[in-house]
Amino acid sequence: MTVTGYANDVLVDADWAQAHLDDPTIRFVEVDVDTTAYEQSHIPGAVAWNWTSQLADGVRRDIAGREDFSRLLSQSGIGPDTTIVLYGDNNNWFAAWAYWQLKLFGHGDVRILNGGRKYWLDNGLPLSTDAPSIEETGYQLPEPDFSLRAFRDDILPRLGDESLALVDVRSPAEFNGEVIAPPGMSESAQRAGHIPGAASIPWAQTVREDGTFKSRDELGQLYAAKGVTADKDVIAYCRIGERSSHSWFVLHELLGFERVRNYDGSWTEWGSMVGMPIEKSAGVAVA
Repeated sequence: MTVTGYANDVLVDADWAQAHLDDPTIRFVEVDVDTTAYEQSHIPGAVAWNWTSQLADGVRRDIAGREDFSRLLSQSGIGPDTTIVLYGDNNNWFAAWAYWQLKLFGHGDVRILNGGRKYWLDNGLPLSTDAPSIEETGYQLPEPDFSLRAFRDDILPRLGDESLALVDVRSPAEFNGEVIAPPGMSESAQRAGHIPGAASIPWAQTVREDGTFKSRDELGQLYAAKGVTADKDVIAYCRIGERSSHSWFVLHELLGFERVRNYDGSWTEWGSMVGMPIEKSAGVAVA
């Protein structure tokens, strides 16, 4: 069944997924941090998207452009009326990034499989190692609408504005300036710390041990405790914009906050720009 109790009908559970494995109007898409996971096993009929090469521009620091993203959807057997169900490892970390990008490009029906790859594997649900046979659709996406995307110039002039809530979804060690990037992650910045005034609400606090999302009440309390409420302009950020897509999904889609954007330039941009204000755990702003 679809998962109820949230602001929007954007989650499906494992039972619903199993009942729709052969539905031609639905395409399951796996997006993993570990880009080799799909080859080891995946939901039958699912296709894989590689976040390093297919969801990012190959030359400049940016998301995939309209032509490349349209080609990816077409090659995945997706048309404008296809229901896309995204899932992945690490509690749907990169599945949420793909979801956010699909919304920028205006695809209508996109869902996330609650619990993702972890829940599916832990419960011994059907798996395959075969890639499906796909007929291209020729799908052409419209030009993107960036109303769900934040840029540095949306933030810098508003530092200290009480109507703006900045949500840093990275680990406490990154937020405090103890490390610049998590172990094993290549994208980095010149300086460590966080954007002044940001609240530290790590993305992983939004999910349970089994990988499913916490209840709407639990999520609302998590953010309200740090002053992040629906009456504010909310901007989430992380290191390169993927973890903050997950928090954007929680805030915008599950909690129904209307004014939520994802700053995908995130810390690799902010922490590398000359003269940008930065805070560390002591709360002292530095240049």
